[in-house]
Amino acid sequence: MKKQKFMMALYALFLLFTVLLAGCGNGTEKKEAAAPAPAKEKVEIFVSAAASLTDVMKEIAEMYNKENPNVKLTFSFGASGALQTAIEQGAPSDIFLSAAQKQMDALDKGGLLADGTKKNLLINKVVLITPKDSKAGIADFKDINTDKVKRIALGEPKGVPVGQYSEEIFKSLNILDEAKAKAAYGSDVRQVLTWVESGEVDCGIVYATDAATSQKITVVAEAPEGSHKPVIYPEAVLKSSKNMEQAKAFLDYLSKPEVGKVFEKYGFKLN
Repeated sequence: MKKQKFMMALYALFLLFTVLLAGCGNGTEKKEAAAPAPAKEKVEIFVSAAASLTDVMKEIAEMYNKENPNVKLTFSFGASGALQTAIEQGAPSDIFLSAAQKQMDALDKGGLLADGTKKNLLINKVVLITPKDSKAGIADFKDINTDKVKRIALGEPKGVPVGQYSEEIFKSLNILDEAKAKAAYGSDVRQVLTWVESGEVDCGIVYATDAATSQKITVVAEAPEGSHKPVIYPEAVLKSSKNMEQAKAFLDYLSKPEVGKVFEKYGFKLN
């Protein structure tokens, strides 16, 4: 009888231990199941972009951030030549978006581009603009060689692509020396636009996309066909990028149809 009671007590103790052990196991499983997934690390992508891309890239960046909240896009806008020099001197940059082939080709020859990432993205136009309330009667590029124009705003040709295109146009019209004598040189295309808006100059040469952003100017003429090289905007990832995968992903995004519609809204054409 005593032995039977002992065995029953031992069996009850065993059952209690089993229940307690199972309870502990379930608690652990619940805690593990409830643990949140680790958050993705925030990645910052540095984009060096031509000044003429300022407005459109800001809108595209907002779109991209909504779809990729873990990626922060930090832009440096300026003249393509100045951006090229900064990259060559070691400025942090993952992506380069140039307003001309010249600057991109220089980085390519210097071995600074990631293999297979360079391609042409956009096409733009060059236009002659005047202040909105201008009474000078300027209507053609050839008017630069008349008394109608006393001062013209141009991009500095050594580092500003629109300035280089401008000189090509002047050469084709045989008025380069006359234009230089009247020139006020801006550090980028946006400075040229600002000078024309304020009336500090009689006219200026900018991209069609920059002209489209302002209500203070009038586009009086497009550059004559064949008077300059095609305005092509190339893109590439820099070989020094510390976030190569994310940088390539952003360039791929720029070629999507829905992004192309945004470029077109600002006057660009996809290449």
